[in-house]
Amino acid sequence: MPPAYRYLKLFKPYDVLTQFTDEGGRPTLKDFVDVPNVYPVGRLDRDSEGLLLLTDDGRLAHRLADPRFEHPKTYWSQVELIPEPPAIEALRRGVRLKDGLTRPAEARILPEEPDLPERPVPIRFRKNVPTCWIELILREGKNRQVRRMTAAVGHPTLRLVRVAVGTITLGDLRPGEWRELDPAERRAIGV
Repeated sequence: MPPAYRYLKLFKPYDVLTQFTDEGGRPTLKDFVDVPNVYPVGRLDRDSEGLLLLTDDGRLAHRLADPRFEHPKTYWSQVELIPEPPAIEALRRGVRLKDGLTRPAEARILPEEPDLPERPVPIRFRKNVPTCWIELILREGKNRQVRRMTAAVGHPTLRLVRVAVGTITLGDLRPGEWRELDPAERRAIGV
């Protein structure tokens, strides 16, 4: 009989490390997830928020995290200023970063501010600098990629939230909440 693997989704809060231990005493996944032997699938930076999958199924974790499999990950990024069409088109084509050209991304300006929980540390507000939200769907995962891409096209990211991995979304989870994947979500990732 095959082992009974665990498949979880967590709304990783802002200022939490995507690991279970930290010698410096900073907040980690252990502060929120009390399930033994599960590990994050991929990473979210400490200053990023949103959907994080966790499992003890190493083969699945590899398949979802390895860029060769091109699993889409959807991010909402609050950026400085309002991007003009050439900036959005550059994100769609791929952006040259120090470590090479990114793969093409799906990119669009969100028509309105998304309904997200307040962040415990507000973004910096500047009266004369408008912000807007863009949606980026990536099929790779370079280090701090969304932040570097938006900065490269002249629109630094102020707040970053991953809202989906493939068809699995945050749903109604609040920061710090987690739950097991439901049967439809499990089928969506092939388990």
